[in-house]
Amino acid sequence: MCYKTILVPVDDTPQARTRIAVAGQLAISHGAHLIGAAVTGVSRFLEEAVAINVYDPGLTSFLEKLRGRATSALDRFDEQVGSLGVRSFERRLVDDEGEGGISLHARYCDLVVLSQYDRDRAVRAAGGDYPERIAAASGTPVLIVPAFGGVPSMGQRVLVAWNGSREAGRALRDALPLLQQAAHVTLLSFDTGRLPMAQADLADAEIGHYLARQGVAAELAVQVADDSEIGATLLSRVADSGADLLVMGCYGHSRFREMLLGGATRTVLESMTVAVLMSH
Repeated sequence: MCYKTILVPVDDTPQARTRIAVAGQLAISHGAHLIGAAVTGVSRFLEEAVAINVYDPGLTSFLEKLRGRATSALDRFDEQVGSLGVRSFERRLVDDEGEGGISLHARYCDLVVLSQYDRDRAVRAAGGDYPERIAAASGTPVLIVPAFGGVPSMGQRVLVAWNGSREAGRALRDALPLLQQAAHVTLLSFDTGRLPMAQADLADAEIGHYLARQGVAAELAVQVADDSEIGATLLSRVADSGADLLVMGCYGHSRFREMLLGGATRTVLESMTVAVLMSH
């Protein structure tokens, strides 16, 4: 299995170069077509807004400024991926706001490469849950690159968060192209007491067989934990094991529920130090 179409958002933030480098290396190793998409922030619904005159000189000047900034970012994308040796790539100028534009184009891709949210240099209209929203809106797996520290390696030692859920299963299947190339894979099975014992035992036994048939030899480790501890436990295990990629399901809890339980997804996204692949 391989990723054949990879999408990477392109902008003028400092994280863009690292994000594009990761996407470019993945495109090379998987023989994939790489799409660099720069959203202007101009909603595709703008012309349908009755109260807005799209021909107003002031508005036109502002829109051209936004498009010019996106075009400059795409020029840098072309130069960078060309120097990396990516054979198949294209640039897209997308007249849309960030989340909607990227989600729409991501639906026709195998993987989206994003950056961890940086509060000091936040992309306009983005937030700490931006990767979650893209994953949920597009249905496409997202690979999130840390905002700091660079990515010296990715995918050699992989930690997979496993609890037998639909979300965990989806993330694991979406990560197969990376797992099949990894030198070492650890499947960390979380026992939260939610699944009946027989069902939990079946989940752990069957996932090992499934991975073996996919050519992935995974080590199984079991961790007893409450829901509120999963995020911190994952981060600790990543550090202790020397993993350079974390694979996990993206759980769409309500914000109120996340505040009560301290959602694992949010904890990981805020404090991640290695790349994270998430699926919704």
